[in-house]
Amino acid sequence: AVRLAHASSIPVLAYDRIIRDADLDLYLSTDNVRIGTLQAEYLVKQHPHTREQPLRVVRIHGARTDNNAGLIKQGQDQVLDPLIAKGEVKVLFEDWADDWKPESAKRIVNAAITQHGATVDAVLAANDGTAGGAIQALEDEGLTGKVLVTGQDADLVALQRIARGTQAMTIYKPLKKLAGRGAELAVLLAKRAPIIARAGVDNGFKEVPAVLFDMITVTRDNLRETVVVDGFHSAADIFGAAEPKAPAGP
Repeated sequence: AVRLAHASSIPVLAYDRIIRDADLDLYLSTDNVRIGTLQAEYLVKQHPHTREQPLRVVRIHGARTDNNAGLIKQGQDQVLDPLIAKGEVKVLFEDWADDWKPESAKRIVNAAITQHGATVDAVLAANDGTAGGAIQALEDEGLTGKVLVTGQDADLVALQRIARGTQAMTIYKPLKKLAGRGAELAVLLAKRAPIIARAGVDNGFKEVPAVLFDMITVTRDNLRETVVVDGFHSAADIFGAAEPKAPAGP
């Protein structure tokens, strides 16, 4: 598709997912390596870890076929690998979730618990969907709220889980700003106007000029100051599902 577009002198912008092995003109997305870094940094900061008592982690990666999943893992590895080398973090089990499916994530956590019992301290889940599957597996074992679970995407159901305390965190990406900027950049490309791209991402063919948006770690402490203030999800939608219902009348 990129080659056909270029044959007709049409520039190509890759939005959210980079196109591998192609002569792209521009890439627009969030910094997916940074997402993985934020997830892993949160995990190790929240949970004590020493050589004598290492942090025991189950890792659920995204779809093996998704380039973003590999970038997220790369960011996680930057934080975890030095701690694994020092013996302060122990990966009990890890696997890739087929197509990011929650049921695949559930099977991964079920397998980890079968092998290691209730010794899991944290589940490093690549996104909110796989976090949901992991939490289902933890519920089966009575471990919800006892095992730290990460996520990413700020899905409504994940925010509700964070409010309830069954998921620890997610990553909020400014989708409205990202989409708006994507439209602006597409127009600039079409006009052959200059574009400032301060980053570059290797797609296997070249270092593609990139505009990468930052993101925010969302926890129970800052739900209202982030996703609610931005209008991404309402407080009623998030906390209404988290608050206990009044007892039924006679």
